[in-house]
Amino acid sequence: MSQATATTAPTTKAFGGGRSPFNVSYGKMMMWFFLLSDAFTFSAFLISYGTTRFFNAVWPDANTVFHSFPFAGAHAEWPLMFVSLMTFILILSSVTMVLAVHAGHYNDKQGVIKWMLWTIIGGIAFLSCQAWEWTHLHHQAAWWGSFTDITASRDVYKHFFKPEVLASATPEQLSQSTNNFFNFFFTITGFHGCHVASGVVLNIMLLVNTVNGTYERRGHYEMVEKVGLYWHFVDLVWVFVFTCFYLL
Repeated sequence: MSQATATTAPTTKAFGGGRSPFNVSYGKMMMWFFLLSDAFTFSAFLISYGTTRFFNAVWPDANTVFHSFPFAGAHAEWPLMFVSLMTFILILSSVTMVLAVHAGHYNDKQGVIKWMLWTIIGGIAFLSCQAWEWTHLHHQAAWWGSFTDITASRDVYKHFFKPEVLASATPEQLSQSTNNFFNFFFTITGFHGCHVASGVVLNIMLLVNTVNGTYERRGHYEMVEKVGLYWHFVDLVWVFVFTCFYLL
């Protein structure tokens, strides 16, 4: 009695290891996945803010809320000038990050060090500006849940509304809209500020590793490029935050 010989059908592998079929490293792909999930979080915050604003009869005026400038005096009227400076600083730091990544492509250690240093300075400058803005608003009684007393004097709201709105709105409308505005403002800008602070820490780590020759020994500066993706994302998110809170 003959025994049948077992045969195994050949299998075809779509990807057997080695170079990624997407022409991107594992680290970069995971960074893109992280940024995508983070984008969903910021989108949820901003959509919630927009929906809340739509259903409020009155809303604080950005030109009235954000009119101050450091060392310009208490009565300075420079609407949106300070936040425009903040935005310029952050966008400029994105340019220096691009230059750092470009230097890394050519294994230019000194170039990476120079442009990473400027990127760190830009991030710290932005955070310092945001700290001043938060402190200034806090001195005007703005904070999470600060406007729950509908019997408060209308003088409390004079820093946030145009005079004609202040004269016509009810105490309930002023209290509710101001609370909603600043609850969203401090939450979203604070969340973004945490991202900037994290980016500064990562950039400092990159700078230290570059100075120590870590990436030079590896033969590439891919880590700079991966953190650069994160930094550009943080800058892009700020454009949407700037548009929603300061321009609209």
